Amino acid sequence: MGTGSQVTSDREDTVVNLRETAKRVVGAIGEVKGLDRISQPVADLVRRATGPELVKYALSGTWLGHPVHPMLTDVPIGAWVMASTLDWTAGDKAQETARHLVGLGLLTAVPTAAAGASDWSDTVGSDQRVGVVHGLANLTATCLQVMSWTARRRGHHAAGRALSAAGLGITMGSSYLGGYLSYTRGIGVNRTAFEATVTEWVDVAELSDLSADKPIRVSAGGVPVVLVRREGSVDALSATCVHAGGPLDEGELVDGCIRCPWHASTFRLTDGQVVRGPATVDQPSWQVKIDQGRVFVRSSSADPTP
Repeated sequence: MGTGSQVTSDREDTVVNLRETAKRVVGAIGEVKGLDRISQPVADLVRRATGPELVKYALSGTWLGHPVHPMLTDVPIGAWVMASTLDWTAGDKAQETARHLVGLGLLTAVPTAAAGASDWSDTVGSDQRVGVVHGLANLTATCLQVMSWTARRRGHHAAGRALSAAGLGITMGSSYLGGYLSYTRGIGVNRTAFEATVTEWVDVAELSDLSADKPIRVSAGGVPVVLVRREGSVDALSATCVHAGGPLDEGELVDGCIRCPWHASTFRLTDGQVVRGPATVDQPSWQVKIDQGRVFVRSSSADPTP
C-alpha cells in the first residue's frame, strides 16, 4: 500500500515538474525582447498582405464562425503522424504511402500557416514573441518534411524516416506553444463569451447626452455597452470587441457599422453581425428603449416583452 502511494506521489511530482518547466520555458520566451527585431517587421508585412477585406475574411474564419487555423492544423499534423506511424510499423511495404502522406502534410501546411500568420499578426508583446517562435519552429519542421519527401523520392527511406521523425517532434513542441496561445492566453477566443446576461431594463444614460453618430460607453449591470444615436434611434452593442477586447466606443462609424480601433473588425450596429474580420463571431447586441428622456438597455437574449 505504501509502495503504491509512493509511486502515485512520484508520478504526480513528475507531472507537476514538467508543467512548471514548460511554464518557465514559455514565460522566458515571452520575455526575450530581442525577438521583437524579427516579430514586429514580419507582423507588419503579414498585416499588409492580409489587409484586403476578402483575404482577412477568409484567413480569420469569419465565414466559418470561429478561427480557421486550429481546424486546419489537424490535417498536416495528422498526415505526418500517420506517415511516421507507417514508417515504424509497416517498414518498406508502406514507403510509397508514407511519402504521399508527407506530401499531403506539406500541401496543407501552406493554408494552415497563412491562417496562423494572419491571427498572429494581430498579437503584441509576449504573445507575439511566443507566436514567432511557434512559427519558426513550424517552418523548421516543414523544411525537415520537405527534405524527408525528397529523400524518400530518391529511395533513401532510412533518411526519410529519420527526417520525418525529427520534423514531427518539432511540430509537437510547436503545438504546445500554439495551445498555450489559444487556451492560456486566449488568442482567438470570444472576449464576450462570459459576459453576464442582463435581464432587467437598466437606466444607462440621458438621451440628450447622446450626440448623433458619436459612440458613448456606459455600463449595464457591470457590462460595458456602447450606445450610438443615429437617425432618431439608439443602437447598443457590448463595448468589448469579441476579437481581442478592443474598446468599440473608440471605434469609427462606417455605413451603419462600427469598426474596432484595434484590428478593424466591423459590426453592424442594428444587430452586431460581423461584416469584416478578424472577428469570427457576432458582437452581442442589446435591446434599447427610451422612457421619459432616459435610455434603458438589456441583453438581447432577455425576454422580449417590455
